[in-house]
Amino acid sequence: MAEALTQYKLIVLYMLDKVDFPLTNTQISGFVLEKEYTTYFTLQQAISELISAELIRTESTHNNTYYHITPAGRETLSYFPDKISDAIKEDVLSYFEANRMELKKEIHILADFYKTTGGEYAARCRIKNRETPLIDLTIRVAAKEQAEAICQNWQKQNEEVYAYLMDTLLR
Repeated sequence: MAEALTQYKLIVLYMLDKVDFPLTNTQISGFVLEKEYTTYFTLQQAISELISAELIRTESTHNNTYYHITPAGRETLSYFPDKISDAIKEDVLSYFEANRMELKKEIHILADFYKTTGGEYAARCRIKNRETPLIDLTIRVAAKEQAEAICQNWQKQNEEVYAYLMDTLLR
């Protein structure tokens, strides 16, 4: 079991090393479970141990966790170039090739909300290009349901909102 768990950790590190943006738990789990490499709970154990060992770091929002490989994670991965089979490497690269645009969109379109000190809610909606923000918009609302609706709609309508704001502000 220990060797299998090491294999799953290396797969996660390999995935994070092959992209120039963070991946979500859903994206990593989706790939691993689709390929039936292991179970969800075993994968979560592997991810947890990678975090504890500081080989990956997390960035959390209200509704998602994003994973980044650390320099120590890259170094560790470099010690085991032959521990991941060529078939698994090919699966990872094929997955990224087929889903790169959708994966990037999920990572670069962010929406989260929080309760303010005044008892209201604030919905923070962002579009990032790599780590550079293109837009960072915070809207205060009275109710949690409104903040949730804004976040959900941002995921669907961010392009239209961004285009409208740019058109209006650049007149």
